[in-house]
Amino acid sequence: MAAIHLPRTIRIGGGVLNELPEVLAAAGLSRPLIVTDSWIAQCGILERVESLLAKAGIPTRTFTGVVPDPTVTAIEAGCAFLAEGNHDCVIGLGGGSPIDSAKMIAVLRGRRVSELKAPHQEDAPGLPIIAVPTTAGTGSEATRFTVITDAETDEKMLCAGLAYLPLIAVVDYELTLTKPARLTADTGIDSLVHAVEAYVSKRANPFADSMALSAMRLIWPNLPLACAQPDNRAAREALMLGALQGGIAFSNSSVALVHGMSRPIGAHFHVAHGLSNAMLMPLVTKWSAPAALPRYAQCARAMGVADAAESDQSAVGRLVEALEWINAELAVPTPAEYGIEKARWDALIPLMAEQALASGSPGNNPRVPEVEEVEGLYRAAWG
Repeated sequence: MAAIHLPRTIRIGGGVLNELPEVLAAAGLSRPLIVTDSWIAQCGILERVESLLAKAGIPTRTFTGVVPDPTVTAIEAGCAFLAEGNHDCVIGLGGGSPIDSAKMIAVLRGRRVSELKAPHQEDAPGLPIIAVPTTAGTGSEATRFTVITDAETDEKMLCAGLAYLPLIAVVDYELTLTKPARLTADTGIDSLVHAVEAYVSKRANPFADSMALSAMRLIWPNLPLACAQPDNRAAREALMLGALQGGIAFSNSSVALVHGMSRPIGAHFHVAHGLSNAMLMPLVTKWSAPAALPRYAQCARAMGVADAAESDQSAVGRLVEALEWINAELAVPTPAEYGIEKARWDALIPLMAEQALASGSPGNNPRVPEVEEVEGLYRAAWG
């Protein structure tokens, strides 16, 4: 049995951003708050969206105070800004941080973010959320999750429930054509991890499986291509669809150990989320694979790194090699190469392991680790 949850409307394709006024009107919405960050505000995308809506007679106010790895402080500032206007919906415009911020601003309603962290499920709807992603990565436009950082404790709080699922997703790959190579690489690997973890998760189901396998087929060949040729429209389109499908997959299945271990690295060392996933992916896959060999082998076949005639054992070997290769190809550093001090890393391992397990994600992994095993994986990951 599986309950499947999706945005009510997904508009997808080159140029669909131009349909935003029409999409809002069809949903009976006319007073949006736009939530975004300073980069989107400066690069011309925000101006384009505000102008599109103004021409359609839709007044907007814009909160540009989103920070990377959104913090409780930034969310509270956004909520205060929301309260000063008379808004009937919230538009998250940008990468994962603006969309995650828009979700929490739409839902919080005077409570503390810490009250809403997992295992709490927030299903009662807040304001309708419209997601307009400008990166091909988080899949947040189609998920029932948001992640907010408590800067005082350096904890990334996973918040889950139908309240965070956008009503509408407007997915226009043309918005990713100006993305730099590092961001393309990090968000692309993030999407791949979403797809693989959703497929091997203990909560996998046939609907999520179909999305996950399709995402792997799209992302694997097109990620190196988009990094090498930033204006390759076909590669960009494939990555955007793959990111959306990866988001749909894990939102209707789950993520697992890579994500559970990745969040504390992001919180304590301010490593971009996709990059911390990439640092862990080959190691955690190798450790987890014996518990779900046929599933990991199918991932290898979907990605095209193993063929149907090979044994599962051989296919999984190729998968681990391929994940190590893509990290080298896309210049993914180890924590050591990133500049993280070994003494500080080692000192934080017990806390990171505790936070990873507390998030619940490792419990969905095919091989569920004890705290000592998570600590051992962190030690192995450093260098």
